[in-house]
Amino acid sequence: MSYTEDKIFDRKKFQEEALEIGEYENCVFKQCDFSSTNLSGIKFSDCEFIGSNLSLAILTKTAFRDTKFNECKMLGLHFENCNEFGLSFTFENCQLNHSSFYKTKIKKTVFKNSQLKEVDFTECDLSGSVFDNCDLTNATFDNTIIEKVDFRTSFNYSIDPEINRIKKAKFSIQGIIGLLNKYDIEIES
Repeated sequence: MSYTEDKIFDRKKFQEEALEIGEYENCVFKQCDFSSTNLSGIKFSDCEFIGSNLSLAILTKTAFRDTKFNECKMLGLHFENCNEFGLSFTFENCQLNHSSFYKTKIKKTVFKNSQLKEVDFTECDLSGSVFDNCDLTNATFDNTIIEKVDFRTSFNYSIDPEINRIKKAKFSIQGIIGLLNKYDIEIES
């Protein structure tokens, strides 16, 4: 297994030449295309992905430790298949639509200015996470731990307080509607 440290990968198309299985530490991937590639078994530690496309990449036992994603297209990813040891990342200005975090433990994760349409957070532990200005249209929260999660600036979510753990979660007054959707009531401002 190879080890790569402090390397910048710029505008690489990994469908043409696959990223070597190994460990990547403190590397930067700028405007790289990983779409539909197999990233299984690769370890990313303290890496940053900027303006890259990871849509439909295979993440079986892929390790993301303190990894940052900025302005990335990440459609249809199955994060539940990742190596769960040390799984931690942040997302800023990303498109994560149709992705899944089913049963993952991703406490204190920051999602900022991102699209999370139809994302599956079923049975996920999001304790202490922040959703800052995120679109959560049709995102699924079912038996999800969202204790101390900050949703104050996010929108279009629908969360049933009866089937999720929401103690000390933060919501804006405008966002309260997202907690009452299941009751099919009309709320006027």
